[in-house]
Amino acid sequence: MIVTDTHTHLYSEAFNDDRNDMIKRALDENISRFFIPAIDSTYTEAMFQLERDYPNHVFLMMGLHPTHVKDNYKDELKHVEDMLSKRKFYAVGEIGIDLYWDKSTLKIQQEAFKYQIQLAKKHKLPIAIHCREAFDEIFEVLETEKSDDLFGIFHCFTGTLEQAHQAISYNMKLGIGGVITFKNGKIDQFLKEIDLKHIVLETDAPYLAPVPFRGKRNESVYIIKVLEKLSELYNMPSKDIAEITTQNSKDIFKI
Repeated sequence: MIVTDTHTHLYSEAFNDDRNDMIKRALDENISRFFIPAIDSTYTEAMFQLERDYPNHVFLMMGLHPTHVKDNYKDELKHVEDMLSKRKFYAVGEIGIDLYWDKSTLKIQQEAFKYQIQLAKKHKLPIAIHCREAFDEIFEVLETEKSDDLFGIFHCFTGTLEQAHQAISYNMKLGIGGVITFKNGKIDQFLKEIDLKHIVLETDAPYLAPVPFRGKRNESVYIIKVLEKLSELYNMPSKDIAEITTQNSKDIFKI
């Protein structure tokens, strides 16, 4: 059984004291594929170091996170563009719109999101979407960019069944993580109505740890709790869900 974590911030400062041990815990449980989203240029070197340390397991994305779209966002977008032109990445992400922390930057968040979608199309790459309190705004941009070469993952999907179908209509897989185990997460109430071919697993470590670790630091090995919950919802062995979702990740990332 191979398990794929399609979204994990292994370079986070939260892991500075035990990063290698934390990764080993995951590898020991057959979680052997880690897709690493970018935040901004200050983390690029740490991402490269991770890749050097774990070349067979770590696969990098490049992008500007919406909460880091600030006054210098054009410089940051130039960094993303330069990096994509210089070397291999497996997705453009994480990108999107976040209206939880700061609604005043909506216009430049939309601009940065659209620009990075176009970069992804140019390089024939998937996108990894971050959406927080911004489904309508995200869908508005996706509607203007929809095409056969728009595809990717709707990271940390927490929407309704209708929103799930809308995301899928834009060639997006749904990234399912710890929220599926939350009593108030709600997506567990309808997720089994979504075919597993549309789903990938993720942790978003060090954030959003699943039950029974909720509120603590998340790490990639906890994806097993997500797998167990999906096994319960779909009434299917965990190994089968791991196989299907890993194949879905291969279809997206082409590796």
